[in-house]
Amino acid sequence: MDKKIPESKLWVFIEQRRGIIADVGLEIMGKALALVPGTGWKVGAVLVGHSMAKQADMLLSYGVDEVLLADDPLLEEYCNGTYVKVLERAITSFQPEAFIIGATAMGTDLGPRLAARLRTGLSAHSIDLELNDRGELIAVIPWSGGNYLGRIYCPRTRPQMVSVNPGVFDMPESGQAKGFIIPIDAIVSEGDRSYHIVKTYQEEAKEGDLESAEVVVVGGYGIGGKEHWHYVEELAALFTGAVGASRPPADEGWADHDQMIGQSGRTVYPKLYIGIGISGHMHHIVGIKNTELKVAINQDPSAAIFDHCDLGLVGDCKDIIPALIESLKEHK
Repeated sequence: MDKKIPESKLWVFIEQRRGIIADVGLEIMGKALALVPGTGWKVGAVLVGHSMAKQADMLLSYGVDEVLLADDPLLEEYCNGTYVKVLERAITSFQPEAFIIGATAMGTDLGPRLAARLRTGLSAHSIDLELNDRGELIAVIPWSGGNYLGRIYCPRTRPQMVSVNPGVFDMPESGQAKGFIIPIDAIVSEGDRSYHIVKTYQEEAKEGDLESAEVVVVGGYGIGGKEHWHYVEELAALFTGAVGASRPPADEGWADHDQMIGQSGRTVYPKLYIGIGISGHMHHIVGIKNTELKVAINQDPSAAIFDHCDLGLVGDCKDIIPALIESLKEHK
């Protein structure tokens, strides 16, 4: 590995667990590489872990200028105490203009802690990024009740920090490596751990998981109550699909929070999305933007969801869904 001083100004945190790189880091890296032409900035991928040489080489194949690698046995498992120490030291030493992190469970734990240490801001759960000619990284987020997009930037403090939702950017294509792997200080001790991992459990992927489902049927507050939620589940079952929810049904207990789709939930990529009683706020729409065919059912003809769907049905879902279920059974 070449030992040199990092020159990159736009850093992307590459999340990994047990050596497996999370897609969100690659998605953000691809977007970062698309932003910097004409700015003179280089893009650095920040990788923290242990025995990560192969993963670092893989990152270079996506065209990143530098992979900043912090390697230590105490960094093998994520711990906010050790990771914050390593990242704070690296950012303070090399002073990048911007630092972007995924808005995942790890990112939402790590990002605010790091921003507080650096005394800078953090624009959270962004759905797009822009970079202007003044070197200001602009975070695009749902705004004003979720119906509009807002733009936030940090004019005074550095680094500019942004977290980005998984799935909002396309995966980049790999090619020929051109950059360097640069080791950065990874000195940590047992005393830096804020907690100790006693045991880990790996949850197996289940049939019908939201991210892998070809059909996703999503219920919103317009369903009317928990007693009507079975319509969503029955329709999804007929398509051998997965059941999702917007935030209100999850908050009301009609569905589990891990079924929530949108800015603060999950991102799905189905061939068919059916939204039942969904208002269509941008907070939800960002989670379904990569769907091939969107169908919406809502009794409010002015619902925002109809601006984002391919086919819209106006009417009471308690009338439409039973008829649709019966028709599907007849023709199955």
